[in-house]
Amino acid sequence: MSQTRYTKDHEWIRVDGDTATVGITAYAAEQLGDVVFVELPDIGKTVTQGGEMAVVESVKAASEVYAPVNGEVVEVNSELESAPETVNEAPDGAGWFVKLKLSDTSQLEGLMDEAAYKAHIG
Repeated sequence: MSQTRYTKDHEWIRVDGDTATVGITAYAAEQLGDVVFVELPDIGKTVTQGGEMAVVESVKAASEVYAPVNGEVVEVNSELESAPETVNEAPDGAGWFVKLKLSDTSQLEGLMDEAAYKAHIG
């Protein structure tokens, strides 16, 4: 079973082998309000931990989605282009943003587990 880790910026990452799925937490989706547009990176783009990876726009504001780890974008959730509300409806499921091929798995150790994240937003 893959373990989910979290960033202080409210991204989640779920690792399966050398690939990881990334999205934003339910807390982040709730803070944003109704998501109306998602800008995803190109497949093949290299992302750096803490660097901008995607943009999500809601009725309230635009917000960056940051890469929780270094990696290469191997898949994007193109469903979000026509159904951005999926981010609000299923933030930790169907509302994922990208899949990354990890370049440094040791970076996962610096991320929060669920208990630490709950304490962070508590």
